[in-house]
Amino acid sequence: MSARSEKITFPGAHGFPLAARLDYPTGEPKAMALFAHCFTCSKDIFAASRIASELASRSIAVCRFDFTGLGMSEGEFANTNFSSNVQDLLAAAAYLKEMQMPADILIGHSLGGAAVLAAAKRVPEAMAVATIGAPADANHVTHNFAAALDEIRDKGEAKVTLAGREFTIKRQLLEDLDAVRFHGEIATMHKALLIFHAPQDAVVALDNAATIFAAAKHPKSFVSLHGADHLLSKREDAAYVAEVLSAWASRYVGRRREVQ
Repeated sequence: MSARSEKITFPGAHGFPLAARLDYPTGEPKAMALFAHCFTCSKDIFAASRIASELASRSIAVCRFDFTGLGMSEGEFANTNFSSNVQDLLAAAAYLKEMQMPADILIGHSLGGAAVLAAAKRVPEAMAVATIGAPADANHVTHNFAAALDEIRDKGEAKVTLAGREFTIKRQLLEDLDAVRFHGEIATMHKALLIFHAPQDAVVALDNAATIFAAAKHPKSFVSLHGADHLLSKREDAAYVAEVLSAWASRYVGRRREVQ
């Protein structure tokens, strides 16, 4: 387990305070990872918290944060989109750099994985990127509210229920998702890439991983999460991701001085 977990806040892309948590290892961390959560999730979802804890136990500090309007972060989710998520991610990276804890590794789960791929080129201090169940196209997320798409386009917004919670989805989100293109960013990010994906993923199909892998340049690696679900709801699956990620990242990142 991590020796210490600390709550912090920093300004996001919309100017609202974003809630985050820093998980520290015992002793000197060998790297700092920045974690982006899945669509409408939070930094405290099981996969994020478990992976952060496991990485901390392997000497990698982790910063995980809530995107604008989600979790404990301020702002209105309805006014956000994929592009603003990328900007929130860049704000988090800038905060860590300002605090002299630059992100060595970018980790993204599901749509958060697409966000780290889109942002990676603009985080020069990061040497490695890892995605978990990431879609190859940000527009993929619309399958979560497919039944409301016509209403959103016709009326400008609609209320949808996702994972038991109600969210307002506006037309601007659809327009932003339609406009997003980040395959070129994958090919030119000049960072090591590790792709985790479950063959049985019922939310984001395995062919998304193949598309991302094909777009990336070497060094790149793929790890099959056999038997896992999209949210890594089984403890052993989250622990396995952290174990493999830690070993893989050690080839690309050096030791950092102890986080104060």
